[in-house]
Amino acid sequence: MAKFRKGEPWLPASEYAKQFSGIGVNLLVSDMQKAIIFHEEVLNVEVVYSDTDFTALKGYGSEWMLHADHTYDNHPLLTQVSLDQGRGKGIELRLHGCDPDEAQENAKRLGFTILTEVNDKNHGLREVYIFDQDGYIWVPDIPVSRKF
Repeated sequence: MAKFRKGEPWLPASEYAKQFSGIGVNLLVSDMQKAIIFHEEVLNVEVVYSDTDFTALKGYGSEWMLHADHTYDNHPLLTQVSLDQGRGKGIELRLHGCDPDEAQENAKRLGFTILTEVNDKNHGLREVYIFDQDGYIWVPDIPVSRKF
């Protein structure tokens, strides 16, 4: 595993791992800075820690991680995500409580691709589908106030 980080992380990995429970999300990203811009400015989440190799994020009652591609240089998963078929095909990364109108506006301003515009769905959510820089699909949503 290649590490480009200078110095020590904010927390040793073994200590950070002790905090995990339930389902964890770890996304491999090709450009950490672009990924951080997407998460902070489009999804409005908190960066708990970030360096060139790794970022820990928190928002909407969840935590997840980003790892730069180079940290998986000796792992077979990197070959799979490098096949240029889109990362996370078929997976929706939903952020319940993230304002879809604000997320769409920020995504457009920053040049991210909107798959489907904001709309109210019959299942009771107002949502938008947005591609991040690596092709992961994010779905910010909030409950709609009207009944269907």
